[in-house]
This record gives sequence, C-alpha cells and structure tokens, in this order.
Amino acid sequence: QVRLVESGGGLVQAGGSRRLSCVASGRTLVTYTMGWFRQAPGKEREFVAAVSATGSTYSADSVKGRFTISRDNRENTVYLQMNSLNPEDTAVYYCAARYRLERGLRERRQYDNWGQGTQVTVSS
Repeated sequence: QVRLVESGGGLVQAGGSRRLSCVASGRTLVTYTMGWFRQAPGKEREFVAAVSATGSTYSADSVKGRFTISRDNRENTVYLQMNSLNPEDTAVYYCAARYRLERGLRERRQYDNWGQGTQVTVSS
C-alpha cells in the first residue's frame, strides 16, 4: 500500500499560479502511474492529469496548456504546476496512484491509492 500526502493548496487570485505536491511513502513510485483528480462542491471527482511510470503525461482538456504534471522518482514525489488559474479550478485536489497502470489512466476507478486531498480556492 502507498500512502500519499498532498500539500500546496490554498487561496490564490484568478490568473495566479500554484504548485501542488504529493509525497508517497511505503513504496517507491518508480513503477506507479500517478494521477491528479479534483472535486468541486456538488460535483463528481474528475480527472485532471496523470503521468505514467515511463513518463508519458496526460491531461484533461479543461487544464491543457495551463497545468503540468511531473514526477521526481528520487524524491518519491509528484507535482502539479497550475498556471492561469480561474475560479472554475476551485476544488479539492487529490493525488492517486496505481501500480503499473497502462490503460485507463483518466479513469478514477483505476486508482487504488488516494491521498486525503488539498483545497485550492481561486478568487475572482
């Protein structure tokens, strides 16, 4: 089992940037696909971005060109750099992991390790 702890959330003005971090413990992340999901009030948890064990990245259309996912296997950490934030990005952001996931990286049900989430609030 992988324990995931997110950090970096907070209040940011529209147009600003924020970097989220997800530190893993218990297992090395080298062979894990890592994902970021978010959940706004009253909405379902949705895919934001993912990075496979080989380094391939995927992102939702709503954040493409603004958000970047990256991983540092030496630090067992995954990052989500968020730029040009807008109020619609306000949500709790969750880190997720799945061992050797190669298909369905955008699907929430494919991940079996989750962090507790970090709140990001974008003010207009």
